[in-house]
Amino acid sequence: MAKPLLSDEIWEEIVALLPPPKPRRFSFPGRKPVDNRKVFTGILFVLKSGIPWEELPREMGCGSGMTCWRRLYEWQKAGVWQAVSEVLIAKLPEADKIDWSRALVGRVSSSTLHKQPPEAVPPAVEEPLPLPLPEVPLDPVPFSERYAA
Repeated sequence: MAKPLLSDEIWEEIVALLPPPKPRRFSFPGRKPVDNRKVFTGILFVLKSGIPWEELPREMGCGSGMTCWRRLYEWQKAGVWQAVSEVLIAKLPEADKIDWSRALVGRVSSSTLHKQPPEAVPPAVEEPLPLPLPEVPLDPVPFSERYAA
């Protein structure tokens, strides 16, 4: 059996930081959500191995790569990912092997860009203004006269 990516002690600290799961609907509840620990294992695997999210092996039991990515996005939106990553950096022995830049989901804020070295910041792209629409002269013949029988 493979060595787990996360010890039980570290998981206990992390689970206390995560938001509670959303309640399921009574009627038509849909699929049961994947357990947070399994999803977290999938997120760590993607961040450590560098594989694309879509290529997360289903055999790991972590759900799909999109499930892991979506849960990471929800945790970032809830504001808990920063605290979770700090716990991982402090307690996880292999934290130096994690590519933390891949954990940035969605738009990159300007404060994040200022923390990066200048060569890592993408240049600003000036989008050209749309061309103005050409002036189209109005038809001098009224509609009723044009199609009169």
